[in-house]
Amino acid sequence: MARVKVLMGLKGSGKTKQLIELVTNALTVEHGHVVCIEKERKLTFDIPSGARLITASDYSFSGPELLKGFISGLYAGNYDITHIILDSLYKIAPFAGDVQAVTAFLDWLNSFGDANNIKFTVSISADVNGASEGIRKYF
Repeated sequence: MARVKVLMGLKGSGKTKQLIELVTNALTVEHGHVVCIEKERKLTFDIPSGARLITASDYSFSGPELLKGFISGLYAGNYDITHIILDSLYKIAPFAGDVQAVTAFLDWLNSFGDANNIKFTVSISADVNGASEGIRKYF
């Protein structure tokens, strides 16, 4: 079972609305902490206060390795996390169009999620028709 779900679409396709609904639902059905990581402070009034909202720009992730370390550190500090939502992956950590790096990151999230019983939802602002098989397996 995949622990990662990718929401992919062009800007304006409704990904953020889906994420807000997902966070709201997760808070009612899951028995742990829900964390939402966004690039800028745009969801402050949309995400219910029961979820932990983290602004990625406060930490300046220069690539996927630092984001992996950050996620690992979040979990090390709170073993009750059951769901982490990443809003706009390409804005949070630059992947420079490297599809293999994105696939490797999603695979890492899936393995980390399996090992620690965490679900991940990741939004990616890009044309879904251009998604590689490595990304599509998480749709």
